[in-house]
Amino acid sequence: MSRPTAPQLEHPDAASTESAPVDTEEAASGRDVVPLLVPQDGVPDPITDPLVLLDWARRLAEPGGPVALDAERASGFRYGSRAYLVQLRRPDLGTALFDPIALGDLAVLDDPLAGSEWVLHAANQDLPCLAEIGIRPRTLFDTELAGRIAGLPRVGLGPLVEQMLGLGLAKGHGAADWSTRPLPHDWLAYAALDVEVLIELRDAMADLLRSQGKLEWAEQEFAAIVAAPAHPPRVDPWRRTSGIHKIRDRRRLAAIRELWLVRDDAARRRDLAPHRVLPDSAIAAAAQALPSDRNALLELPVFSGRMQRRQAHLWWDALERAKRLPDKDLPPVTLPSDGPPPANRWSVKDPAAAARLAAARAGLAALSEQHGVPVENLLSPELVRRTLWRPPAGTDIEAALIDGGARPWQVELTAPVLRGALDATA
Repeated sequence: MSRPTAPQLEHPDAASTESAPVDTEEAASGRDVVPLLVPQDGVPDPITDPLVLLDWARRLAEPGGPVALDAERASGFRYGSRAYLVQLRRPDLGTALFDPIALGDLAVLDDPLAGSEWVLHAANQDLPCLAEIGIRPRTLFDTELAGRIAGLPRVGLGPLVEQMLGLGLAKGHGAADWSTRPLPHDWLAYAALDVEVLIELRDAMADLLRSQGKLEWAEQEFAAIVAAPAHPPRVDPWRRTSGIHKIRDRRRLAAIRELWLVRDDAARRRDLAPHRVLPDSAIAAAAQALPSDRNALLELPVFSGRMQRRQAHLWWDALERAKRLPDKDLPPVTLPSDGPPPANRWSVKDPAAAARLAAARAGLAALSEQHGVPVENLLSPELVRRTLWRPPAGTDIEAALIDGGARPWQVELTAPVLRGALDATA
């Protein structure tokens, strides 16, 4: 989890806790924040021994309360989003830091953890890499999502811990290269602290949601996260190249695709983040220029560098393949879609639908203000657009929302708003 850098301070249970507040906004408001930078039980060494992992599996199989989990990745440095460190804490057992690279996976923990509620912050960020190493939740509590539903203005882990528990967390290593070995001691302290008070935060958030009458809403959201299928591979992932929106020519799109595929293969083989092999800006520039020969390619920014000159044959061959493609094999400018067009085109394509959408957005904004829940958490904006672009027959809004994945609490709150938008613009 990435957070701004803060000064080194101590755990509130340590001998000395007198220090300046760690957050300037909190300091300005006059609130005292107790610093929390040293784990209460010390900084554990990463577990690399399979026998120690088995012992943790045995201990976790014993009945206990919720389990706090977190994972650290090296997405900006390495290919993919695998976990390079997994933090786990159960208050009666303490904190463990698992090295999934040395251990291979953590699948032996899956059954022992099956009966425990997982507590994570921004669960959707960590669940894919945790599933990759063999563990998945059956129930969970997401403290970030809880903060959103509660209507709190700042839902990062640090701000939530400060507001709800009065503690200031260590900050500064979330964006580090966690594939580094050995991991520095201060990184390990940071990692351990990310799960140090997650259980306490979970309890405080649950109390707040209960007092607001929103705990059941949050529980439905958490269940939906657990039940969600694994993310399927993206169609044409090369279309996410930065700068591609400026290119509307199919031949140049083919050049982006060929360069992207070559870069992706090289990044996978070298276990490097793709942008470290060749930045998106260079791909877009080469595709736009479509240089006539290799020397012209090497005159472009980035490609003139020493590393890219050594790999010039890869990039040139990719561009040549794009140039030789027959017209019928060139990629379309846009992919066909069964969804609605972008909202900014509705007024031209279907003024009545645009009026429905405007009325619904106004109603949802008022509902958001009334209940203190962000609009995007009240109902998926994509589902709103799909429902209003081609309204269901007989205005069966509830069924359409349920089919679109809305949770019962969302349907109850938002269906009247969407129905009102349909009636007002009929």
